[in-house]
Amino acid sequence: MTPFGQKIRNMRSKKGLTLSEMAKALQVTPAYLSALEHGKRGKPSKSMVSQICSYFNIIWDEAEKLQEIAELSKPRAVIDTKDLSSDATLLANLLANRIANLSKADLIFLTDYLGAKTKYKINMRLK
Repeated sequence: MTPFGQKIRNMRSKKGLTLSEMAKALQVTPAYLSALEHGKRGKPSKSMVSQICSYFNIIWDEAEKLQEIAELSKPRAVIDTKDLSSDATLLANLLANRIANLSKADLIFLTDYLGAKTKYKINMRLK
């Protein structure tokens, strides 16, 4: 699941909406909306984010934050290190090779360290 998918799923759940109800209102298929929530689709377009903001009556700063979260929600991230140091390349490769095995605590630590948790308010909780 992507940060954007998690966010819209949480918003939908808080409103007590089904996937089908929201999909119908956005004029997309429930399958598309489900794929967007689960990170099976690429990051949403700006117009889709705008539609979702309108649907939930999200404006100004909150709409901007949702767009920023959408930008960070590519289900397949690629890091180009060709013009960076060998240390940067090593870090990128270590992260790519080990991210699946990081604990929730490690993910939260790294997210906090890199500044995303406070800047984008991605909701990560320990189990």
